[in-house]
Amino acid sequence: MMRGWIGAIASAVMIGMAVPAAAETVSVLTPYLSAVATGEMVETFKADAEKRGWTVSVVDTAGDFGALASRVEDVVHARAGAIVLVSINPAQIQDQVGKAAAAGIPVFAIDGATGPGVTLNVTSDNHALGKTMTDFLFGRLGGKGTIVRFFHSAHPGVHQREIALDEALQAAPGIRQVADHYVQVPGQIDDSRNAMEAMLAANPAPGAIDAVWAAWDEPGIGALLALQAAGRTDIVIAGIDGNPQTIDLIRQCTPFIATVRQNFAEMATITAGQMAKVFAGGKPDAAELYAPGTLVTRDSLGVTCP
Repeated sequence: MMRGWIGAIASAVMIGMAVPAAAETVSVLTPYLSAVATGEMVETFKADAEKRGWTVSVVDTAGDFGALASRVEDVVHARAGAIVLVSINPAQIQDQVGKAAAAGIPVFAIDGATGPGVTLNVTSDNHALGKTMTDFLFGRLGGKGTIVRFFHSAHPGVHQREIALDEALQAAPGIRQVADHYVQVPGQIDDSRNAMEAMLAANPAPGAIDAVWAAWDEPGIGALLALQAAGRTDIVIAGIDGNPQTIDLIRQCTPFIATVRQNFAEMATITAGQMAKVFAGGKPDAAELYAPGTLVTRDSLGVTCP
């Protein structure tokens, strides 16, 4: 009996069958777990994966990409069944992604980008998100005014939103950007508050700044804190992500007037479903899949402000 069982295992290995334990071990890695949206994606994916019986480990390197690369190498050496990279461009650690692919480990990105060695990226159409938010903000300004930009081009999705803003600025000569700030992550709220304070000091006159364009919600929240401390209610803010705090701020009639809600939970759920297909020996439906976004404003929330 024992010899027969050992023989069966040996035969399975010889014909290339996957070992179930390895295929059901998933390593989730991100440098941005402190970001609300990233945390939502990680927690949703983890819950879905565990319902499927998979073992999930989560690694956060707190903005350190060198550490992220090292930890990806660790999980490759440990023969993880799959790797999930959240809120980064896999090209930033391309050597490690390549090593995972060479080892036969599928690499999934959530809110990231496609590229060599990446099995699937699940995200929003970030250019569309940026265009939706920018069109609303420019419409609120009546096609005339000044804006400041808070951005973080290291994130591929955020960069697509910036491209949408650049295109809108070229098409709207009546709107001018007077300052910008590359937001530091982690610590994005405090960093943005400090930057907004400096922008107000450099542009103190009413009308010198009409609006804040925030590439995602948390820099907008930091800017709002600076505006509130300065007693400024004449500058409006728009962002992207639709996290609960931002939606509450819109509902409370603060200067935060709009966000585009990304369906982060759906991104994570789509990823888990596609991963199950890969574990079963299939392929994902496409190299990149989108979850739709929704514009959230005072009007959409049914709020009337003074």
